[in-house]
Amino acid sequence: MTKAAMNAAATESTPMKPPSLLLTLSEGRGLMEFAAGMALRPMMMTAPRGDGHPVLALPGFMASDRSTGFLRKYLIDLGYDARAWGNGRNLGRFYKMRDVLSRQLLDIHAETGRKVSLVGWSLGGVFSRYLALTHPEAVRGVVTLGSPFAGDINATNAKRLYEFMSGEGEPDPNDLQRLAGDLPVPNSSIYTKLDGVVNWRTCIAPPAANAENIEVHLASHLGIGGNPAALWAMADRLAQPEGQFTPFNRKGPFGFAYA
Repeated sequence: MTKAAMNAAATESTPMKPPSLLLTLSEGRGLMEFAAGMALRPMMMTAPRGDGHPVLALPGFMASDRSTGFLRKYLIDLGYDARAWGNGRNLGRFYKMRDVLSRQLLDIHAETGRKVSLVGWSLGGVFSRYLALTHPEAVRGVVTLGSPFAGDINATNAKRLYEFMSGEGEPDPNDLQRLAGDLPVPNSSIYTKLDGVVNWRTCIAPPAANAENIEVHLASHLGIGGNPAALWAMADRLAQPEGQFTPFNRKGPFGFAYA
């Protein structure tokens, strides 16, 4: 075995660690990302226009629809039928909420007669991937923002709080394997290596013809949902024609922000 192969094997076998305390303390910069989103809104509006199809926005752990308000307003202005999840604060409870969200997804699909795009922030992205796996007939595509769906789910600084608030212990390993695998619909994972809540490696989707990973420089976990470069990439991905997938072109007005 070559030295490079040995190093790769050692990396894979080493447990992931949560982000450092320094990164966690730096999450306050998320406020600056929302401020930048408001200041750069004219530039953000140059993203491809939507075709009016429904988009369901799912908030992160301990967040509510208020956290996705800026994101949804942006999508509405671009021409999408952006909707809040309407379930109060996201307290986790994966095994309870997955049934609630399944009914909500199918109701929107039946109401509009169109497939629904899912945008999930952090834990909301985990829910989104589950919905795509179980109801591909109702899902057009998935975009996740800083969502920990792969690798070691314990590599997060929110693990203990999640277990306390949700009342759930370790999830079924089979569920974890499915969530980390391929999806039957186009999916884009937008993440940052400066994430102060989850280890960024848990946000990486496996290589597939309909999947991609988009790194946004200098973003934070708490601010990625207001980061102008992240939202422009999200809008670009949602604008793809139904049933088609083309990898993200890292150019455009925010090209400098993508790895």
